[in-house]
Amino acid sequence: MKAWLLRRIGPVDGKSDPLEFAALPVPAPKPGEVLIRVAACGVCHTELDEIEGRTPPPRLPVVPGHQAVGRIENCGPGASLHKPGDRVGVAWIRSACGRCAFCLTDRENLCPEFQATGRDADGGYAEFMTVPEAFALPIPQALTDVEAAPLLCAGAIGYRSLRLAGLKDGERLGLAGFGASGHLVLKTARHAFPRSPIFVFARAAAEREFARSLGADWAGDHGQAPPELLNAIVDTTPVWTPVAAALRALAPGGRLVINAIRKEDVDKDVLGRLDYPSDLWMEKEIKSVANVARRDVREFLALAAEAGLRAEVETCAFAGANAALVDLKMRRIRGAKVLRLGV
Repeated sequence: MKAWLLRRIGPVDGKSDPLEFAALPVPAPKPGEVLIRVAACGVCHTELDEIEGRTPPPRLPVVPGHQAVGRIENCGPGASLHKPGDRVGVAWIRSACGRCAFCLTDRENLCPEFQATGRDADGGYAEFMTVPEAFALPIPQALTDVEAAPLLCAGAIGYRSLRLAGLKDGERLGLAGFGASGHLVLKTARHAFPRSPIFVFARAAAEREFARSLGADWAGDHGQAPPELLNAIVDTTPVWTPVAAALRALAPGGRLVINAIRKEDVDKDVLGRLDYPSDLWMEKEIKSVANVARRDVREFLALAAEAGLRAEVETCAFAGANAALVDLKMRRIRGAKVLRLGV
């Protein structure tokens, strides 16, 4: 089968290809696993975190990709939840132990044995992939393969972030960063909290204009003061400066939810310049988002199908994976990017 391999850790700077094209054997599903013929796979910033070493794979080479949609090709011994031909998606969560205190209390995303698709095991940048059958999630009929792919991570993790923000309808929401996840949070919030004004902080003028076109009430640069202090802010950026700026934009008792697997180190010293009285006092909260649970994916897919929530998607042929990653790094993507297999 055709696949893209990550063989080494290094910068994504456009000077060399981060992934290597390879011909690999089609994997055989182990007991309890299913084999999926991949039709589409989203391109996520977490792939950059893997490639550049912020969340490195435990082994190399590995096939990245964790927003994969396809059909069941074959079922391994003892696998009975699906049948060949069923359409499923695979998200960042590939497996969890199912027996720890976190798994038993609907917090499998915090499981100490959490395994990530495309990092801890081969993912969806390939024609075929395997996954434990319980972590292959049905895709609603209303969604196409390309529409569903970015919902599996950018959408689901944004949905989880919005839940953790604890927003009430009519309260003011801020979004720091406006890429694949941020624009889906805006669409979801518009549906779930129709009376809540939404304020977007984004570095690029094109991103701010994109936010306004999707219904943002205000858009400005990071550090620019919004017209009002905000009750909750969801940060989807890869750096620290927007975090410090967001704290200053929170109202007393407000909550900042940081939606990132890792942050880059380039500006981490900004946190040392926080001023406690103006930045952190008045019972402001900071909460991180750790991974994603199957519940998040199932609920968001159902919501998206029912409410007509769709990502703004740019597609590219499977052969364009390296160019797509560079575009993502250089912030040249409007919305989400999806690889189409067989093209």
